[in-house]
This record gives sequence, C-alpha cells and structure tokens, in this order.
Amino acid sequence: MRVNIRVFARLRDIVGAAELDRDIPTGATVRQLWDELVVEFPDASAYAGSLSAAVNTEYAKMETMLHDGDEVAFLPPVSGGQLLL
Repeated sequence: MRVNIRVFARLRDIVGAAELDRDIPTGATVRQLWDELVVEFPDASAYAGSLSAAVNTEYAKMETMLHDGDEVAFLPPVSGGQLLL
C-alpha cells in the first residue's frame, strides 16, 4: 500500500523535502513507517523520543495501523518566539 509522508521543521531539512510517498506493507503502523524513514535518513533518529505523529490530520499513536492512501505527518518539537523580561 502507498502512503504520503509529511515532515516539518528540522525533519524537513534532514529529509530534503516536505513530502515523500512510500510503499509500505499491509498492516504497517506509524512506528514501522518512522523506523523505515530513520533507516533512510539516520539523522532523523535524534527526534524519536520527542516526536508527534498525525494520520489524516488527526494526532495518532505510534501503534496506529495505516491504510492505503493515508497521509502521515511527523512533527518534531519546535521552539520559537522571544522571551521578553
């Protein structure tokens, strides 16, 4: 089955694109997709402990099973703004 992967912030820099399409086995989970992405882009592993994921625009657990045509977003923590004292 085929899924669309969207990555944001620093992950986009690591991957070199905002979106990727990948073929994955039937019954694959968000975690399995992430693990395959890390094999392809090892620097992404630094975000494994603090990563959020969404499937079809809804936050999802890493154990969520994927289906053909799903859009999976991986969202690393981001910071920004300026602290004014």
